[in-house]
Amino acid sequence: MKIKLIKKPKRPVIIEGFPGFGLVGTIACEFLTDRLNTELIGKVLLEDEPAMVAIHKGKIIEPLSISYNKKYNLVIIHSMTATPGSEWKISDIIISIAKELNAKEIVSLESVNSNSIMGKPKVFYYTNDKKKEKTFKNFKLNPLKEGIIMGVSSALLLKIDKIPMSCIFAETHTTLPDSKAAAEVIKVLDMYLNLKVDYKPLLETAKQFENKLKDILKQSKQSVENRDKKALSYVG
Repeated sequence: MKIKLIKKPKRPVIIEGFPGFGLVGTIACEFLTDRLNTELIGKVLLEDEPAMVAIHKGKIIEPLSISYNKKYNLVIIHSMTATPGSEWKISDIIISIAKELNAKEIVSLESVNSNSIMGKPKVFYYTNDKKKEKTFKNFKLNPLKEGIIMGVSSALLLKIDKIPMSCIFAETHTTLPDSKAAAEVIKVLDMYLNLKVDYKPLLETAKQFENKLKDILKQSKQSVENRDKKALSYVG
């Protein structure tokens, strides 16, 4: 595992989003890096994972990228593709970066699976900071009282100690990219951090984001299948 940081901003808010139900965290983080003035300040290489990279429209999609927005002092850590089995390692990476940069807090953009969505998805929160809890309550949000959290965010919640961490969850009922749920997460994040980011363009360009993710996921799945077939041919 190697962490390469070109810049080391001090006291940022770290936002993380990784593939989960509806790819909500991934879509939301991708939207933020697209809409805010961000620069790539680092990347993470998981050297014990299969070497594989996606190329989209002639550009390499970093498996795990670290972007920075100077105006709001935000560090955005996200991945376009799932990394099953690496959740604990990635959570260690995020905690390590948070400690190195003396981060103010970590904000996780997530989803929660729901089969009873009526109208627009509901948004919930969880936080380990009492002061932040008051802020979320002022937004008329309900705390997540029942639900299953999986992936990087769950590993972070189990490992995090002294660093303040908040999670913003949107309901989704699909494994396909859910831009509507991601837009609801962005809407709350915008209020929480006062980013002045309009979430509406995410709904307008939903298909563009969804098609991009579907293409990358399809390529990734195909590559894994081809790799496994090649490995079997060596054995056979």
